[in-house]
Amino acid sequence: MCAGDPLIVWAGQGFRPGVRAWYDGDAVAVAAPDLSKRDRLAVVGPVDSVARLAAEVFAEVGPSFRPFGDEQLIRDLADHVPDLAFSAAFGWMDTAGLPVVTTTAAWLESDTGVEALLTDAAPTSYAWPGRSGVRRWAAATGDSGELLSVAADAWSAPEIGFLAGVATHPVARGKGLSRQVCAFVTAELVKHHGRVGLMVDRDNAAAIAIYQRLGYTYRRVAAAHFQ
Repeated sequence: MCAGDPLIVWAGQGFRPGVRAWYDGDAVAVAAPDLSKRDRLAVVGPVDSVARLAAEVFAEVGPSFRPFGDEQLIRDLADHVPDLAFSAAFGWMDTAGLPVVTTTAAWLESDTGVEALLTDAAPTSYAWPGRSGVRRWAAATGDSGELLSVAADAWSAPEIGFLAGVATHPVARGKGLSRQVCAFVTAELVKHHGRVGLMVDRDNAAAIAIYQRLGYTYRRVAAAHFQ
């Protein structure tokens, strides 16, 4: 069923305050404000039905919500909805499997040092300490306790966790630390939620390869916005 689609489940966020859902036949739309830095409208279904449903939804929620879903659906939707423009294509990855964890990575008691690491290693990250929906950070540390690689539990929904904010200090790259931290967080989130997802730049072949080795499968998705 469309309603069981991982994108839809994630956007639903356990129907926290502000989240709303609509359906029209096989089309489903879920509006989630302030989800991974954006007001997002997750959509799935045949484009004609989704376009008809989206027109009704936008009349209620306004143009700040950005549709996202399978890439071809979003491209077609941009052709069907006036003033809607295709924004970007990227990847959604998810897994329900438990990866092998052979690491000393662990949840941090505080996020001290995470912002500095992100500033150096991943300044475009959507997940930052203190940002809405960012719950906790895990890290691999050096001998002196310095943060070498981090990843966050951010914007997780009851039925699907979400991995974000992956970053490794430039001096520690090439040592497999990102894989170790991601394996730890993936396992933790699968145990708690049953499934875990993430978003990745479609051109980031190295990251995609790491996630695939951890059991994630890749799905081409995209987003659109109102001009």
